[in-house]
Amino acid sequence: MSEVNTITQATGNNAPNPSAIPADELARMTDDIIAALKTVYDPEIPVDIYELGLIYKVDIDDDRNVAIDMSLTAPGCPVAGEMPGWVENAVGTVPGVLGVKAKITFDPPWDHSRMSEEARMAMNMW
Repeated sequence: MSEVNTITQATGNNAPNPSAIPADELARMTDDIIAALKTVYDPEIPVDIYELGLIYKVDIDDDRNVAIDMSLTAPGCPVAGEMPGWVENAVGTVPGVLGVKAKITFDPPWDHSRMSEEARMAMNMW
């Protein structure tokens, strides 16, 4: 998986801050969030948005709210207005998640280097 795909516990500052969420629960939530993200597809591309590298950042705060920074393959993507809702709906089904907000960003712009090896293989992009 590309290094730009990160899930972190949000602290609100740069100082280390232990999570109020127990480590085993945070690990389970992280795995479940990734699995939920892998159920969301751009209808024009046969690869999920996580493997495409469209998920830039996922923060889980101590209240179990999830904030997601994501991108699109192109600013003119026909489902640009719908995809954040799809992401919010998918991640909102994860046990323990109390709220989800997905935000589109184009900084940095998405490019093929963000794709996982799995996505490159599926799209025959070597």
